[in-house]
Amino acid sequence: MRNRINPRAPRIAFCLALSLLAGARAGVAARDRSEDLPATSADQPGFRVGAAVVDIAPPTFPVIVNGYTLERTANKVHDRLTARAVVLDDGKLRIAVVVVDSCVLPAGLIERAKELARRSTGIVPQRILVSATHTHSAPSVMPALGSREDPAYREFLPGRIAAAIEQACAKLAPARAGWITAAAPEHTHCRLWIMQPGKVPLTSFNEPGKRILMCPSYASPESIGPAGPVDAALTLLAFQTPEGRPLAVLANYGMHFYGAPVLSADWCGAFDDLLAARLGSEGRAPVVIMSQGTAGDQHYMDFSRPAVKSDYRTYAQGLVDLAQTAHRKIVYRDRIDLAMRQTTLTLAVRRPPTARLEWAKPTVAEMGSRVPKTSTEVYAREQILFSQTPATRQVILQALRVGELGITAIPCEVYGITGLKIKAQSPLPTTMNIELANGEEGYLPPPEQHSLGGYSTWEARTSCLEVQAEPKIVEAVLGLLEEVAGRPRRAIRPPDNAYCRAVLASRPFAYWRLQDMAGPTARDTMGRCDGAYEPQIAFYSEGPRLAGLSPENMSGRAAHFAGGRMKAVAPRLGSAYSVEFWLWNGLPADFRPESSCFFSRTTASGNAKPLAGDHLAIGGAAAGSGRLAFFGGDRPSQVFQGKTLLPLKTWKHVVLVRDGRHLAVYLDGNSTPEIQADTQTACPTDADRVFLGGRSDGLENLEGKLSEVSLYDRALEVDEIQAHWRSAHLSLR
Repeated sequence: MRNRINPRAPRIAFCLALSLLAGARAGVAARDRSEDLPATSADQPGFRVGAAVVDIAPPTFPVIVNGYTLERTANKVHDRLTARAVVLDDGKLRIAVVVVDSCVLPAGLIERAKELARRSTGIVPQRILVSATHTHSAPSVMPALGSREDPAYREFLPGRIAAAIEQACAKLAPARAGWITAAAPEHTHCRLWIMQPGKVPLTSFNEPGKRILMCPSYASPESIGPAGPVDAALTLLAFQTPEGRPLAVLANYGMHFYGAPVLSADWCGAFDDLLAARLGSEGRAPVVIMSQGTAGDQHYMDFSRPAVKSDYRTYAQGLVDLAQTAHRKIVYRDRIDLAMRQTTLTLAVRRPPTARLEWAKPTVAEMGSRVPKTSTEVYAREQILFSQTPATRQVILQALRVGELGITAIPCEVYGITGLKIKAQSPLPTTMNIELANGEEGYLPPPEQHSLGGYSTWEARTSCLEVQAEPKIVEAVLGLLEEVAGRPRRAIRPPDNAYCRAVLASRPFAYWRLQDMAGPTARDTMGRCDGAYEPQIAFYSEGPRLAGLSPENMSGRAAHFAGGRMKAVAPRLGSAYSVEFWLWNGLPADFRPESSCFFSRTTASGNAKPLAGDHLAIGGAAAGSGRLAFFGGDRPSQVFQGKTLLPLKTWKHVVLVRDGRHLAVYLDGNSTPEIQADTQTACPTDADRVFLGGRSDGLENLEGKLSEVSLYDRALEVDEIQAHWRSAHLSLR
């Protein structure tokens, strides 16, 4: 018996290795393992599901309402508030997921609710996921900006959350499960916008704004573009009886609150009730549960267009139409197995600058104990309170698997790009991310967003995690997904398309597609000369529409330059070379007197005066007026201008060809060059420094986007340029 081989040993060893690797990568403070926990299942064979809805309206009024900068109160319920639970059991493991109509839920309250549920159901806290819908019209259970908590409601709510789990457990019955994802890009948009330089107003600290403004004016000429991508996937995890009657739907979509009268479940509650009514029959409606996706920077408003008047119920109706269509296409599985993991990550907390604390003290002293009445008072008080909080926070992260569907839980307001990172690398084919789960640790901006600024980076108790918190959380969550999946994560690869294949066929020296989801490295597809991104660049922005992309995502991706550049060393190019771009300019021609440079090739000392090397730009008011412009060094005799006025915020295909002293610049595949000249000198043969998105000296950098940048150590032929252009088959915008 002692020599018998355990048939599970290879799988156990693999999962253990993944766990150790993820822990080492993420700096995990504590990790639970299912082998150490009771199964909390009745050990009945087969997959079972139970779901329940519990009313959580406050028993007494008035109640404090949080969610906005200043505190509000409510005296009645406008539409019902609920805790909606689904309990899953595969005969070996029992898991509960609860979604609560609340703006934010503190970890302590959730821990109490989980403990109450454990006592009555036996489900251990590590197997319970509790999240908030992020309605801004619900009673306050934790302080947030200018709002206090409502002590009576905070005492009341944990028991109602536990009751939802208890009732769902009592309804466990044999079930089947299936899942599907539908694209819903028209219902969510990035609410953080990169503005023209100098157009961001002062912060609530009375400090200069940086580059991002939350919720700018609709169709504002001062807005350049969204500061990040959105995750617009609507995901449904559906359950039905063996006979095919709908039992429950756990949905997930990333959209901040819409705005509803207090007290209200906002759009999530409306979605739940509308879809349940559509899917029900003979008075037996399923339990529908909409969970909040990665919506920290996502909202329903499309700030590129004039405002459209609507309301939260109408908004929900549009999503329900999509959900109902997708629900009909779900393929159900009879055999479903479950897995779940949890970890606790210790993260540092940012501290307010000393000068800001000194600014805040007089305001807070004048306020005394009263509630803040202005945004300035709110943020002044936040600096004092925030400076007194612990230097670290314990962040609870979870991942669970239902068949081949992954679910992650993050206790933050997570940006859309973070959700896309997790989904792109998840070892499972379909993954939904639930934010504001198991606690509330504030906004989670990716590192690059801190240099661009914006409301969600302002230091407060609800926005305070260290600058590197986002990549650490992503790494830890991916490690958990690897454990529940039993296989490694996927690598992120830019999508293939006809244009990319045409470029590769021309054998570029370097190819920076600029579709990276994070910095600081700009990946060279050819593997020769990776570049380095500077601060003030937004990643994974919408790029040109190229042939061959999926119907769900018709646009490629791009880097949005808002003051920073990409730098690389490209040796041995020689005096004959070419560079090819997709260019999107976001700055009007009359905004600057001089040009906006988007490419430089110089020597190691090319940032000194006189400015050496080659530079390609968009002319300003006094230098080309929105046309392409080439200049060699600082010599006026070597400035050459194009003929065509480049439309604002439109993708253009640009190719610069240098063959010794001969210069040609081509636009949108035209056989006739936009610029053609013989220069006084060739580019220096030792010019091995390449800058994208700005000049080599950092002046007059691009305000716009670049994508699919290829560099050649030879002069491209006209027929090659035209072939690349034809391969794109663009739908320009």
